[in-house]
Amino acid sequence: QQQQHDQQLQQAPPPQQQQPQQQQQPQQQQQPLHQEQQELQQQPQQEQPLQQLQQLQQLQQQQELKQLQQQEELQQLQQQEELQQLQQQQELQQLQQRSTLEDCRAKQQLLLLLSRSSASRPGVLLPDMQQQQQQQQQEKQQEPELPHAEAAC
Repeated sequence: QQQQHDQQLQQAPPPQQQQPQQQQQPQQQQQPLHQEQQELQQQPQQEQPLQQLQQLQQLQQQQELKQLQQQEELQQLQQQEELQQLQQQQELQQLQQRSTLEDCRAKQQLLLLLSRSSASRPGVLLPDMQQQQQQQQQEKQQEPELPHAEAAC
């Protein structure tokens, strides 16, 4: 890629194509003066874009890496959140199940208490059916929560 860019930027003679490796020593005294002048002229045009290109590529790679890392972190976070949500849902369901069970038990106890208390009242156990019916009607008027408790459970 870099060499292609080189050739596009400036059709340089073969010795200048190896210049990227010689960036640290732009002036090499071993070469004849004529070639050195050529190099000096071409340095601003050829070396800088190359350096910029390399820097750009490095930056892009770094950014891609960062993006990948961020994506991974995001996925991990999402998975953790999903897990937490699932756990919360399970806990909620368990709590709801417990509360409905407790509700039912409480209602059953209430019903038991009510039936016991109504059974222990005098007059309910009398053989006279009319009197029993009258008392039941009175109880229904006095205690409206009993049928509700039955219906709710």
